[in-house]
Amino acid sequence: MSRNSFRSRFVLGILVVTSLVLVVLDSGEGAEPVTEGARTAGDTVFGPVSSAVSVAARPVEAGYRTLAAAPGAAERIQELEARNKELAAELDSRSLDEGRAEDLEQLLHLSGLGGYEIVPAHAVTKVTSRGYSDAITLDVGERDGVTDGMTVVNGDGLVGRVTRAGTDTATVLPVTDAASAVGVRLEDSRKIGAAEGTMSSLGTAEPLRLELMDADAQVEEGDRVVTLGSHNGVPFVPGVPVGSVTETHRTPGGLSRTGEIAPAVDLGSLDIVGVVVAEPAEDPRDSVLPPRPADERRGRR
Repeated sequence: MSRNSFRSRFVLGILVVTSLVLVVLDSGEGAEPVTEGARTAGDTVFGPVSSAVSVAARPVEAGYRTLAAAPGAAERIQELEARNKELAAELDSRSLDEGRAEDLEQLLHLSGLGGYEIVPAHAVTKVTSRGYSDAITLDVGERDGVTDGMTVVNGDGLVGRVTRAGTDTATVLPVTDAASAVGVRLEDSRKIGAAEGTMSSLGTAEPLRLELMDADAQVEEGDRVVTLGSHNGVPFVPGVPVGSVTETHRTPGGLSRTGEIAPAVDLGSLDIVGVVVAEPAEDPRDSVLPPRPADERRGRR
């Protein structure tokens, strides 16, 4: 081996070793006088050949940084994952709270239009009850002024009636249940009849059965139906939206006219409801019904 070749390799080795030392020093946080001076000297002496040396030093630098940061990085990743889970839970809770606030606002709007005095409640469970296919349990009871036979509503309309009031809870028979029947009246009309439930489970989407007392009653698809009302408001107060007519049937020679009603309330997703503890001072008639769309009003003129 020639002297020039040996000298070149010796110089290259010194450069690599020095570069690695600078990499290790440079990876530390803060600025110390000694290391800062070393960095400055290194920049001055080795600047002309830094391009060549950096190729050799880069993998070492990356490996060092990875090894040095690995324990802290793993811990930090765990912290971030835990925080992400917390944020996701907070977001879900916030969305749920916002949904319930909206439900409560709609409920209060309906009760205000109808003049109903209500006790807000949460539909906490759905149970199978003797004599009924499905029943709903509320987290209010006699302590809140709830008694048997009271009307239960939500922001969209009629939910059902209380069949049993306990001290702190109440059981509700849904209007859609096959054991349920409610007196009804057609919107903008004095035509009355009854709406009977046909469902065996809250999870099924079956209509109510409508029977009008007048076989010649003029009724069309889309006509809306409200509760007729009971004596002293028990079990049903007047004017609560029940649903919309989806089809009608005329029976030749029959004394009544039948049809089907799509319920106003989605009983499969109940949350916030209200128990009507006092009937309105007067029949609200159709004032609780939401306004019809403009194009629908024009079509009915």
